[in-house]
Amino acid sequence: MQAILDAIQAGASGDELAAIPLPDHYRAAFVRKDEVGMFEGVASADKDPRRSLHVGEVATPELAPDEVVLAVMASSINFNTVWTSIFEPVSTFGFLGRLGRESVWGARHDQPFHVVGSDASAVVLRVGSAVRNWKPGDRVVVHCNYVDDQDPSAHDDSMLAANQRIWGFETNYGGLADLSIVKANQLMPKPSHLTWEEAAVNGLCASTSYRMLVGSHGARMKQGDNVLVWGATGGIGAYAVQLVLNGGGTPIGVVSSPQRAELLRSIGCEHVIDRAADGYRFWKDDVTQDEAEWRRLGARIRGLVGEDPDIVFEHPGRNTMGASVFVAKRGGTVVTCAATSGYMVEYDNNRLWMKLKRIVSSHFANYQEAWDMNRLIDRGAIQPVLSATFPLTEVAEAAWQVHRNQHEGKLGVLCLAPTAGLGIDDPEKRARIGEDVITRFSTGARPASV
Repeated sequence: MQAILDAIQAGASGDELAAIPLPDHYRAAFVRKDEVGMFEGVASADKDPRRSLHVGEVATPELAPDEVVLAVMASSINFNTVWTSIFEPVSTFGFLGRLGRESVWGARHDQPFHVVGSDASAVVLRVGSAVRNWKPGDRVVVHCNYVDDQDPSAHDDSMLAANQRIWGFETNYGGLADLSIVKANQLMPKPSHLTWEEAAVNGLCASTSYRMLVGSHGARMKQGDNVLVWGATGGIGAYAVQLVLNGGGTPIGVVSSPQRAELLRSIGCEHVIDRAADGYRFWKDDVTQDEAEWRRLGARIRGLVGEDPDIVFEHPGRNTMGASVFVAKRGGTVVTCAATSGYMVEYDNNRLWMKLKRIVSSHFANYQEAWDMNRLIDRGAIQPVLSATFPLTEVAEAAWQVHRNQHEGKLGVLCLAPTAGLGIDDPEKRARIGEDVITRFSTGARPASV
């Protein structure tokens, strides 16, 4: 791996990179199948990724015809990394087993270890015999939609494919590693003005927000829409706020501290609700929601923008879904992609059907949606929301911080990149966009080593 890193840093050509032998093992972050039961009887909040996430050597798999081998320079932490590491709501080894039964190539994924990570910025080292659009030396980012295009269900919207999966969560050989194996149709050009770690944090969360708000399969936001964004400084929320601003809408961002409110205003969000300061409690107890609190939130929103929100960008789930359905305007849309506070949600269905509101489910993004979002990032219209960077050796600590909601935006992880700040290919474009604009979420980097 050192020879590969040296060659990349020296600006080696694609032919030179392709001539360097690949190692038969590489460093990766993974969970182990024989430890799936380690958290039995432990409350979800107390399950600790620092116990279950390991960094060590794994065997390099054989390359399929439609795949590429990547030298991963940086990756990031997503909630699915946390879910994998605490084996919740289910162990991901079940996903790997099902993939393993699909084909000879799928069988490579069914291992007693699971290499995690659903984001990456990287350099192509090898391409399979069926790969047309990419070559060794290309600098790329990865989106995590892993789909087999031989199934007809994949050809209208690939997110509806019968065997659609999320790379690094429902497949093996994810991005939190020095090498990775991905399908060629997961690759996109790396934004040329960003560092490796800035480029690595966008794929999953930014594309998810794009599909939810902008794409034809989501809420289909239009100019002038008022959009309530829960968790507006978090991974997907911070991209959602930017998309609303960029698309001529008005975001109303919900956060949980004065510091997060200040950060949100710094990216141009004028209307901010600090739910902790306002003391919202949408549940009276474990089984009863408080409609008076829904009404109080609705009045607060109307006090800010004069109207109910056209769209509610919903992802906390159980804690907020009742309030989200209530505050959406007549004929409005609640678009949801997750349930970080619980999957079993409750809302007043009378408020939904009598006022013709819609709940739209959304899950990641198809290739075109991810590509379109990456293009906006490359143009500088949307900024990365990297807040801190960890070395791969500290990936478990980064996952713990995400699990405990101790972070803003996204946490980056350096893989092959020896230090933060590398990988900028177009410094002039970076200067035009503005260093302070690009790094607005950044609070610092952890010391990194090769």
